Amino acid sequence: MNTPWIEFLVREGATLEDSGIRFDAPEAEVGAVEAGTVVVPLVHLGLIRCAGDDSVTFLHNLLSNDVKKLGPQSAQWSSFNTPKGRMLASLLLWNDDTGRMIAASADVQPMLQKKLSMYVLRSKVKLADATPDTVLIGVSGAAADAALANAGIAAPTAPMTQSVAGEVRCIRLDQRNLVVAVPAAAAPEVFTKLAAGGATKAGTAAWQLAMIRAGLPLITAATQEEFVAQMLNFEVIGGVSFNKGCYPGQEIVARTQYLGKLKKRMYRVHVPGDAPPAVGADLFTPEFGDQSAGKLVNVVAAPKGGFEALAVMQISCAEAGEVHLGSPQGPQLQFLDLPYALPEK
Repeated sequence: MNTPWIEFLVREGATLEDSGIRFDAPEAEVGAVEAGTVVVPLVHLGLIRCAGDDSVTFLHNLLSNDVKKLGPQSAQWSSFNTPKGRMLASLLLWNDDTGRMIAASADVQPMLQKKLSMYVLRSKVKLADATPDTVLIGVSGAAADAALANAGIAAPTAPMTQSVAGEVRCIRLDQRNLVVAVPAAAAPEVFTKLAAGGATKAGTAAWQLAMIRAGLPLITAATQEEFVAQMLNFEVIGGVSFNKGCYPGQEIVARTQYLGKLKKRMYRVHVPGDAPPAVGADLFTPEFGDQSAGKLVNVVAAPKGGFEALAVMQISCAEAGEVHLGSPQGPQLQFLDLPYALPEK
């Protein structure tokens, strides 16, 4: 974690927590997402820089997406999987002047870098922790483009593309959500200008809510090796290529796609109650009785009480509509809309 950046945020009124950072009470943080546009230090994400002549081929042979098609002005979702096809990390990739950049949950970044390093061998590839020298800032909301313009950053127009202004890169995830990658030394100035442009300073919970509503999951340490990519709708959001060569877990991912083996999907849900549900908590349904039918993937406080979450569960259970948290008698989940359609079985 970048110490000068954190020290700047603390001076700005932020509080550092195990789960990330906050500027206000959790209910106010997530409420700001509904009320307008927020600017969020993405301290819950870690970065790996992959550089060298063989870096494209190296990543192409290890990740679920077609890295060879990652253009200079594009970005890409991808995953790194076990040989059994289970996701070890969900990734956001883009090119910069130094090579390929990889963003993942900060609590899996050290593991990810270590495992990737095991495959380098004689390849002309250098992997490095880029978190100390590059800062990620999220901007979410209807006025995100205006806030970026105030900071001298032209937002890209199409999803999963990037714009470049000097050393600052801006990646559009979807209509409302963008990520700015900026050298650490320039991050305080960029953050200040984004806030001055009308974006409310907010913490990790605000970004988590934005990502849950966008249907964009994040694998953390609590959910490693739990899901095949399609269970997290990764082929729907463009995180899987079925036309590339082999990579760890490819056989399982392909079999799931082409042989109709997918029995679980990710849904957006509301969880009632006052106690925060744990990421990875089990879900239960009448159909499965005392046997777990799924798990929570990402969870955050909801603006009007309870919690919003992304949850993977048996498709048949979601279609039946009765799903409980923690036990067959636990709180019943309410299904909420995702911004994209799920493929029919």
